[in-house]
Amino acid sequence: MVDLLKQMGVQDNLVLHAMGVVERHRFVPSKHRYQRLEDPYCNHPLPIGYGQTISQPFVVAYMLEKLKLTSGKKVLEIGTGSGYVAALLDEMGLQVFTIEIVDELARRAEKIMGRDVHLRIGDGYTGWPEEAPFDAIILSCAPRNVPENLITQLKDGGRMILPTGDMIQRLVMVIKTGANTIQHEDIPVRFVPMVHPDKQEPTLRY
Repeated sequence: MVDLLKQMGVQDNLVLHAMGVVERHRFVPSKHRYQRLEDPYCNHPLPIGYGQTISQPFVVAYMLEKLKLTSGKKVLEIGTGSGYVAALLDEMGLQVFTIEIVDELARRAEKIMGRDVHLRIGDGYTGWPEEAPFDAIILSCAPRNVPENLITQLKDGGRMILPTGDMIQRLVMVIKTGANTIQHEDIPVRFVPMVHPDKQEPTLRY
C-alpha cells in the first residue's frame, strides 16, 4: 500500500511511515473486510458498520500530507469512525484528540487506537474548546460548509482540512492567519455527511 501511495504522489515520510506501520485491517470489522472482494489494503473505502466507512488510503494520506504535520503538534479529528486516522496521527507522534457521534463506533475504536489518543463522544460541530487551540484539525466527515466554530479553535498559522458539500464534495484547506482565514478548494472526494446530535439518523446495525 505504501508503494502505491508513493506512486500516487505522496511524499511525506512521516505519513508514509505511519501508513506502513498501522495495520488497516484491524480497523475493518472482520465481517466487512471482504464484502467488496477486496482486501483491507486496497485503495478503496470499506464499510465499518453503522452506515459508515473507513476512508480510501490515498485520500487519508493526501489530507494528512496537506496539514504539514510534525511530531508533537496538537491535532483534533472530527469523525473518529473506525479509529484509523486517529491511530495514524498517534503513530506520527502527535497529540491526538478525536470526536465521534456514534457511541458504538467510538467504543469499538477506543479499543484499537493508541493509548495516548483522547476520545470524546459527542457533537463534532462544537469541537473541543477546552483543549484548543490546535495546530491542525482534520474532518473525516463532510459538513455542508466550513464550520466557523472549528476555525476559532485553530492556532494562528494552524491548518484545517475537510470535505464539504452534499452530493458534490471537495476537500477544502483552511489556513488561519491572525483574525483572517485563507480557504481554497482541492480535489473532489466523497465522505459520509457530518450531523448534529439532534439530526442524527437512527443507527444502522449490520
